[in-house]
Amino acid sequence: QVQLVESGGGLVQAGDSLRLSCAASGRTFNSGVMGWFRQTPEKEREFVAMISRLSGNTYYANYADSVKGRFTISRDNAKNTVYLQMNSLKSEDTAVYYCAADDSVSFSTERSRYAYWGQGTQVTVSS
Repeated sequence: QVQLVESGGGLVQAGDSLRLSCAASGRTFNSGVMGWFRQTPEKEREFVAMISRLSGNTYYANYADSVKGRFTISRDNAKNTVYLQMNSLKSEDTAVYYCAADDSVSFSTERSRYAYWGQGTQVTVSS
């Protein structure tokens, strides 16, 4: 089983940067897909980014169009941690950000494909 704990959220101004961390444990971390989603009171949880191992140290990553070019997802296997580097933040990025994982090796952007979830970390971007 996988356990995920997010951290790194906070209050920033538009244009600033934040790096979210997701400390993971369990077998899935090294072999399965990892992703970031976000949710507001007004909207359903939506896909932000995902990363999946292809082979060795080669990974595939994909991003929602709304964050492409601004956000970067990465993994540090030695620390069992997944990161989301968020640059050029906008007020529209304000949300609770959730780390997600699944045992499978996939490239899914659908929340139903991720079996494990963290409790979330709040990101607030003021304009």
